[in-house]
Amino acid sequence: MVITRFILPALLLCLLGLMATQPVAAQSEARISELSLLDHQYMEQQRTLLEDITRRHFGRGFSGDTDSDLQLLQSLLDQRLVKPSQTRELQAMGMILGDLLAAELKLHWVIYEDKLGRSRALRDGNTDNFLFPMTMISRRQEAGSNTAVAVIYRKAYDIMAATQTKLPFQ
Repeated sequence: MVITRFILPALLLCLLGLMATQPVAAQSEARISELSLLDHQYMEQQRTLLEDITRRHFGRGFSGDTDSDLQLLQSLLDQRLVKPSQTRELQAMGMILGDLLAAELKLHWVIYEDKLGRSRALRDGNTDNFLFPMTMISRRQEAGSNTAVAVIYRKAYDIMAATQTKLPFQ
């Protein structure tokens, strides 16, 4: 009777614990897919949104030149043309940052889905190395950080470059 009273509940707790860990492990796996047509359209709208702002205020748009485009993104923040409360515009800035990283490091945009939700991410080939540039600027700005855009870019670049396999004679 005493054994049953203490061992049975302990045994049930162990079994429940094992059962509870199974779905958590399954949920932690990410699902990676290509961008849908809607994703492409949304991303193009985001690029156009920022392009319109920069052309209107600076008389020029994004060129794909890393130094020039990083300076243009920084100017948007410095002149408060994009404020910390403007999440949509800040995430569009993250996408421009991501486009620069993708071109420089030969990454490609994918959809990354996990238990936390669905995100646009940059992936290195078919590896499990991902960057999430859409929120790199917005999260910092919304938290009150004034980290320079070039510093954010360089940190992301260095992290991803360190994971890439170097070919002989590079």
